[in-house]
Amino acid sequence: MIQKVFFIVYILFIFIGCKQPKDSKEAKLSGFVFGTTYHITYLPTENSVSYQKPIDSLFNLVNNSLSTYLPTSDISRINKGDSTVVVDDMFIEVFAKAKKIYKETDGYFDPTIGKLINAYGFGSGKERENLSSEEIKKLMVGVGFDKVKLENNKVYRESDQIEFNVNAFAKGYGVDIIGRFLESKKINNYLIEIGGEIRARGKKKDKLWKVAIEKPNIDGTRSLQKVILLDNESMATSGNYRKFKINEKGEKIVHTINAKTGLAQESNLLSVSVRLKGDCADVDAYATAFLAMGLEKTKDFLLKHPELKVILLYNDENNELKEFEN
Repeated sequence: MIQKVFFIVYILFIFIGCKQPKDSKEAKLSGFVFGTTYHITYLPTENSVSYQKPIDSLFNLVNNSLSTYLPTSDISRINKGDSTVVVDDMFIEVFAKAKKIYKETDGYFDPTIGKLINAYGFGSGKERENLSSEEIKKLMVGVGFDKVKLENNKVYRESDQIEFNVNAFAKGYGVDIIGRFLESKKINNYLIEIGGEIRARGKKKDKLWKVAIEKPNIDGTRSLQKVILLDNESMATSGNYRKFKINEKGEKIVHTINAKTGLAQESNLLSVSVRLKGDCADVDAYATAFLAMGLEKTKDFLLKHPELKVILLYNDENNELKEFEN
């Protein structure tokens, strides 16, 4: 029987800071969303009011569009074969981003692996114990973002075996939605974090926002690998060293599924951190793709995409932790 691990949600970033003076003008919001925690820190304008309610409303809109855990969401209804669904602007934007990154990564990032995610026990659907190679092969029939299209705000699938799951970058997209909202209120100095995915703009007390990447410890302890200054950047990290399962054969089943093979096997690449002067959804998707690609393919990809700043933590041939940064 596959055993579920307790680290269902993990944060790969830890905020670095000091105690704020009592007269600090920083505003802070925190809570629980998308199955994880969120923290928002911003420097309000003189006329700023509490934005908790509108932010909660935006979170609800994201869930209603993209959550596979909400049966009434657009994406859940599409997966069930409801052809009457007219998708909203959020779905349209996420679909476009997914299509772009799917093409760029040669299919390593693919939101049509929903049935595989469920089968391995990392989604909202029914888990299958000890998947055989034959079962994986059958599930792979429904994989391929080139088998779906979006026309006139409606999604068309070549087969009902295709199931969408955008959880790989939904947190990042949620971060962007809140960031854009704050910017619409003339708030240009903020840091938003949802489950470890981050969007930072402006500065904090005339200094760049400071965060840290965690060392990929497999013993449950937590320590810092590297401190990063975010200069109007978004940053996301993917790692398999905490979120995994062990099957009856003692094999490790990781949560990052290779969309090219359908396998959920661990590689020597333990953690991928990606930052970009752009949207968090994008770096969230790239981080997922790179973890599936592995070390060497990711390095080759980065040669063609210098706009991406990446830190790769991996084990070398002597099983020693190494770091690559471009």
